[in-house]
Amino acid sequence: MKLLNNGVNDRNSRLKLGAIIVALVALIILPLCIESDYIKHLLIMVCIGTILGMTFSMLYSTGLITLGAAAFYAVGAYTSTMLVTSAGLSFWAALPLTVIVAVVLSLGFGAIFVRNAGVAFVIITLIFVQVIVIAAGQVEFLGGWGGIMGIPRPDSLGPVEFTTKQDLYYLILAILLLIIIIYNALYSSRIGRAWRAIKLSPNLAGTLGINAYRYRLLAFVIGSTTAAVAGCFYAHYFQNITPGAFAGWLSIYVQLYAVLGGLEFYILGPAFGAVIMTFVPEYLRVVKEIEPIVTGVLLLIIILFFPGGILGTIKNPPDLSLKSFKSRLSRVKNRLSQGNKS
Repeated sequence: MKLLNNGVNDRNSRLKLGAIIVALVALIILPLCIESDYIKHLLIMVCIGTILGMTFSMLYSTGLITLGAAAFYAVGAYTSTMLVTSAGLSFWAALPLTVIVAVVLSLGFGAIFVRNAGVAFVIITLIFVQVIVIAAGQVEFLGGWGGIMGIPRPDSLGPVEFTTKQDLYYLILAILLLIIIIYNALYSSRIGRAWRAIKLSPNLAGTLGINAYRYRLLAFVIGSTTAAVAGCFYAHYFQNITPGAFAGWLSIYVQLYAVLGGLEFYILGPAFGAVIMTFVPEYLRVVKEIEPIVTGVLLLIIILFFPGGILGTIKNPPDLSLKSFKSRLSRVKNRLSQGNKS
């Protein structure tokens, strides 16, 4: 029996490795098969959205829900911009310095924020985003509400000059793959197991010698630094930044990337969600008048009736019978009525 189980595990591992290789090859070849720069732009936005969604999923894996991803996204964008435009550094010199700044700031603020778990953490991170946005708008050195224009593209690396959408796609894809490798290693390690134990029950994890505060702070620092890296690329890709680009709605979208894909799928979930939330609204622009309505209805259906997200639904297909649908609808009505009473 043990040999049979080992054989099954080896087969599953080979299938998983094969799927990863096929997906990687497809991602590399994809822009070569597409002529439209607009589609390449959307692919770049999918990569950015995936990175941001992964930061939300990392904190969720520890039992924390954040609305503050946009804050360090802005920190990364502004830090890199100022290092390049004011200090005269190259993109490649500004990137590691941006990471250092993000680590220091997230460690300092996270030491305070993470002590307040639950609803308090959600509110604090949302307020933090608003503070960052207002601060960027009020400080003239940071361009004020008008923002900063003319940010240079990433400096060339050998023959690659990063002047085309294709070159920039490969750059953000490389960043995304590096982040995926790091995140996957963390989730597979003792750290990832500790995060999952804390999410299950912080008190129970404490009895096993797991310091929930320290592990949650670690997740906050890693997630915030990752968002800053995405912000660094964003600034040099769009070549301009304004405080409004990092307003509260961005954090809501980051949540949706993870929720739509599946909250229990910490890497693939945000990727699936980012694809949907990037391409569906764009292609619904042909019917711009009803696009928000259609998008909103789709989101409500998925969140209310498929709480496991798209990947969760594929893994465990729901009962789509009329009886099951009525039961789900009844539970939703009961929740709404309870909310109104409270």
